Amino acid sequence: MTRTTTLIWKLKICKDVRGQDLIEYALMAGFVALAAAAVVPGITTSISTIFSQVTSVLTAAASQS
Repeated sequence: MTRTTTLIWKLKICKDVRGQDLIEYALMAGFVALAAAAVVPGITTSISTIFSQVTSVLTAAASQS
């Protein structure tokens, strides 16, 4: 390759943005996954608490019958 051809090839690579969207979507999916992972432990605790309360109410109702 001549020096000019190499320079033109490098400029074409710098201007090529076809893969940019894919990278942006991958980063967004990663951020969503991190946010979901951060939220899930809090939700798990809340759901467990709700089920425990429902169980105790049902047990109390069953023992009164």
